[in-house]
Amino acid sequence: MSQDQGCAPTLTHDDIPPPGETSIFRISARTAVILLWYCVAFTALMAATYFATKPAIEASAQAEKLQMIDAVLPRASYDNELLKDTITLPATAALGLEEATVLYRARKGGEAVAVIFEAVAPDGYSGKIRLILALKANGELAAVRVTEHKETPGLGDYIDPKKDRNKARPWITQFNGVGFEKIPPAEFKVKKDGGRIDQMSGATISPRAVTNATRRALEWALARREALFALPSGENYKDTAFNTENTETQRTQR
Repeated sequence: MSQDQGCAPTLTHDDIPPPGETSIFRISARTAVILLWYCVAFTALMAATYFATKPAIEASAQAEKLQMIDAVLPRASYDNELLKDTITLPATAALGLEEATVLYRARKGGEAVAVIFEAVAPDGYSGKIRLILALKANGELAAVRVTEHKETPGLGDYIDPKKDRNKARPWITQFNGVGFEKIPPAEFKVKKDGGRIDQMSGATISPRAVTNATRRALEWALARREALFALPSGENYKDTAFNTENTETQRTQR
């Protein structure tokens, strides 16, 4: 009988894994699987939380929008779903807007009542002043309100009715029911500049900025009133008159 017969194969040094290599691999694999399951479970939990809270978040956002609109137009004055009767305005220099915004249309019994839109006064004392305006179908402003500003407390911040000490008749209510038939464009400025809008002594910059921005917004909206109401909801407004004017200017320059 040969010496090799009946003997088990002989293992060499290369055939034996280094001490601990197998256990390290198993631990790493197990850790990876555990982490994967944690990621899956966490993602599922986040998704479930999002879908569960989405209706409440959307309702809160709608309530906030309506509250802002309520400041310039009472709900009793319209009966349509105002938050769905909207168009998108592009960045508009005449309104001081550098980004697209939403314009809301109020109707009652199918008839046009008002458009609610934003504008920005770029020249406030401490920076930009954001406004919301409601323009009635008859060409008069329903109201104007400041939605954001950084004006000096106790001085120029009276443009915000919440900060105005005159609670009976806040400064900004001067624009209620005003149109160019009542105050012509040439007189639509603060009294210090020769206009008809009051301002507090020693604090003219802030009301001047709001007044001038309101006049520009009123001019812009009046010139486009019918188009703003006629455009189908959800559409993007394109200022065709402005584009045509620019095209003609470019042709003339060429």
